[in-house]
Amino acid sequence: MPRLKVLIVDDDPDILDLLEATLKDEFDLEKAACGNEALMKLKETIPNLVVLDYVLPDIEGPQICKTIRKDPLLLNTPVLMLTGKGEIEDKVGGLEAGADDYMLKPFSPQELIARIRMLIRRSHSNLDANPLTRLPGNVSINKELTEKIAAEEKFAVLYVDIDNFKALNDYYGFQKGDSIIKETARVLIDTIQKIGSVHDFIGHIGGDDFVIITSPQTAEPIAVKIISDFDSAASHFFEEKDRVKGYIETKGRDGQIHKFKFPTISIGIIANLEKNFTHTAQIGALGAETKSLAKKFPTSKYIFDKRIS
Repeated sequence: MPRLKVLIVDDDPDILDLLEATLKDEFDLEKAACGNEALMKLKETIPNLVVLDYVLPDIEGPQICKTIRKDPLLLNTPVLMLTGKGEIEDKVGGLEAGADDYMLKPFSPQELIARIRMLIRRSHSNLDANPLTRLPGNVSINKELTEKIAAEEKFAVLYVDIDNFKALNDYYGFQKGDSIIKETARVLIDTIQKIGSVHDFIGHIGGDDFVIITSPQTAEPIAVKIISDFDSAASHFFEEKDRVKGYIETKGRDGQIHKFKFPTISIGIIANLEKNFTHTAQIGALGAETKSLAKKFPTSKYIFDKRIS
């Protein structure tokens, strides 16, 4: 089983060394000595927990914590705040910014490890999320759809899938595959933040499959922007030597060697404007069918199923 990842952030090199010595046997560690470095590390990877100093030379811990809580990919990452101060105002400030727990320096190494284990355990038990993107998983997706059906709301569901992802994953390896999935998640999040609404929902079914729940009126503009932004980034999913060629050669699902061009994205859209859904299984089946039709095209494509049931 892979080790959990912890990001430790402190501007005092002695504290960083102590944190590393305390945690290195149990966790994979990333280190940052200032706020900007911490934010850069958080863009590169999603840790299972952040140990964050309250006072940093550039951006204070509470502000970093607020930034974490605004990022959908990091929203549910536990944060343990450390400080050398004992004033109640600092504790309140850290917790109000979104920290999950608080410890004073100097700290007991044994207590630190216990607190970290507890926070990670709590986050795992309370969070139905994909471990790679931290987006809500299948339980949350079904709950969201069930609530909309019960409330008799009008809604649209976009089923999003990366085409030929398996070939990319096999050719470059799972780390590259993971980075492509995370970049796709960011495209979806950015799209919803720019042209969606606060009521829209993004879920990660698993692998390279995502779901967006939105209004029927915004479904097509969202699909258009996702395709545009994904296609703009697609060439960068190839390494330079393959980007120059414009393709990779690897085995397809039939076991034969094929040439695969830059990845594309397929989106199937269904809505209940002319249909009456009574169960989430109906939505899933129709969404899978519509997405499969979109995947038959050689370019990125969306299909909106507007058939009347």
